[in-house]
Amino acid sequence: MPSVPIIMPQLGESIAEAKIVRLQIAVGAQVQADQEIIEVETNKATMAVTTLCGGVVTEIRAEEGVDYPVGSLLGILEASQEEVARTGAPVIGEQKEESAPADKEEVNLHFRQTDKSYEEPKVVEPSVKGLPVPAGMKGAHYISPRMRARMCELGLREADISAIVGSGAGGRVTVDDLEKFLDYIADWPHSAASPMRLAVADAMRRSWSRPLATVGLPVVLDAVLAHRAQQSPKPGLTLYVLRAFAIALAEEPATAGFLIGEKIVHPRAFDIGVAVQVEDGVMVPVLRNVDQLSVQELTEEYGSLVDEARSRRLRAEQTQGGIATVTNFGTFGLKWGTPIPLPNETLILGLAAGIKKPFWSEAVGAFVPVTETELCLTFDHRVVDGGGAGLLLQRIAALLQEPEKL
Repeated sequence: MPSVPIIMPQLGESIAEAKIVRLQIAVGAQVQADQEIIEVETNKATMAVTTLCGGVVTEIRAEEGVDYPVGSLLGILEASQEEVARTGAPVIGEQKEESAPADKEEVNLHFRQTDKSYEEPKVVEPSVKGLPVPAGMKGAHYISPRMRARMCELGLREADISAIVGSGAGGRVTVDDLEKFLDYIADWPHSAASPMRLAVADAMRRSWSRPLATVGLPVVLDAVLAHRAQQSPKPGLTLYVLRAFAIALAEEPATAGFLIGEKIVHPRAFDIGVAVQVEDGVMVPVLRNVDQLSVQELTEEYGSLVDEARSRRLRAEQTQGGIATVTNFGTFGLKWGTPIPLPNETLILGLAAGIKKPFWSEAVGAFVPVTETELCLTFDHRVVDGGGAGLLLQRIAALLQEPEKL
């Protein structure tokens, strides 16, 4: 009778292995097709391994408490020809009366000799050309002391070697892999990164160590644009959004808190930064007590800080202490974005380009043109959930419909 493998299935995208939690069968057990026989645990959930067809369990190779890669042979069951044909299950090979596979290597050889064969997972060969490391490989993220010392000599961080596929145990990047990669790119065009670029890179690397998420909400800007047109001097559109952001945060200060250990530290002042594009980077001057000052009161200081940022004349104290940031990437014609907050901030609010769109007016009974933008809020998901972020955006949108109160 044909022998059918019990294998560790692919339990989800990017899951490369699972731990055996409980064996629900024993040798000699009669099983049905799709019967749950082994309970396993991944880094995401507890799941079950099921049989590919009905039959009798003749061998169990898995042990409780042990991790096995996807595709591993966990056991063998004996099934009838009819059951194999009905389910299309792969078979280990024709079983001969005078001999049977004695070990795993022989079993795997039989797999390869059959049409419906089970094959173990393919191993990605190391390459200095930057092929991705297989997800979940043990040791892939381990860096040896020798490797760390070499990276320190070269001024490299972990993110800098992410393009290298390692030849070490479990995909670990070795010093030899690093040297080969550096030789490989040695004659590529390159330029020195400016201090500004390096500072931005360092801030973004530290920011990305947190679980960040982004949500968006369309907002009609006609009320703001009409109010702005009547002012002298005319406040920047970013300033209206900044002010609405500060008021909304003052109403729900926990939203702007940041996690330290087991505490969420709430802001004691609503000082908000404004991202200003400068040569080869971004500077973020901070406006103080934005929740307490009107748009008109903030206009002069806002303009002065933006000018100083663009000319690189900001003092250190002018860029420190912000609890959140507003960035207007709509000036580049962008309709959507996922801005990244600074490492010491939980939130960043992005403002997209204003677009003319038709809007149904109940008062007029027809479609009328409006100018609409997209507000994009990125937040630290440890502190804020999607619902809280959505409510914050809704409050900001409501405040923007009454610009005279800003």
